[in-house]
Amino acid sequence: MTTNFYIFIPLLVLVMLIVWRIWFYKKKINLNDFNPAWRNILNKEVLFYADLSKTDKIRFEQEVLYFFDDVTITGVKIEINDTDRLLVAASAVIPLFGFPELRYRNINEVLLYESSFNEEHQTEGEGRNILGKVGTGDMNRLMILSLPALRAGFQNKNATSNVGIHEFVHLIDKADGAIDGIPESLMHNTYVAPWLKLMHKEIDNIRENKSDINPYGATSEVEFLSVASEYFFSNPEAFQKKHPELYGLMQKMYRHSF
Repeated sequence: MTTNFYIFIPLLVLVMLIVWRIWFYKKKINLNDFNPAWRNILNKEVLFYADLSKTDKIRFEQEVLYFFDDVTITGVKIEINDTDRLLVAASAVIPLFGFPELRYRNINEVLLYESSFNEEHQTEGEGRNILGKVGTGDMNRLMILSLPALRAGFQNKNATSNVGIHEFVHLIDKADGAIDGIPESLMHNTYVAPWLKLMHKEIDNIRENKSDINPYGATSEVEFLSVASEYFFSNPEAFQKKHPELYGLMQKMYRHSF
């Protein structure tokens, strides 16, 4: 065997270890670190959690701890509390709950603002119509959320929108390297064509005022994915009733059955 072979094998092993650590390795989390008071908050504020079995609630709590360990949550010129932090974590955990092997690798911090903001991230002045945003450029690996909008997404049990889930679905879409409305890190290849077909059909329905899905979802395939996902997780019964075919496909995509 050549010298190059003996150099190549250790390098290959090293690369495999690095990849494994980045995508699959989870530090051991002590569930005793989960404050019992947080369970009361989640049961009260997060319907998705409240409807889980006891076993799945424990796994949800574990994922919350992983998220807290990986991501900083900061109030910008405002005080935030445990409920606010848990709502951010729940927004992240819910869309990936069917994939316990996956974690977010493209975010370090979530900034909570006192209200909506504009493109310059200002909460005063004109153009303050943004409720959530995934950062790019200098803001890469950051997410900005309006705290009132975050809370509102969980307070209304009949809501079809949730800004926290919306933005974390953008991160899931972004994880495969292309923000295109096709979450390849979750979606099996056989579902891509049916997803595109249903998505374009529903976008046409939205534009013709024949759908109750948020019109913002018709602005692009990227936004449709996040808007439909908000609805799917926030009000699954209504979503299934009004969009049964789309609901069935998203069940498979997210590996979750309500």
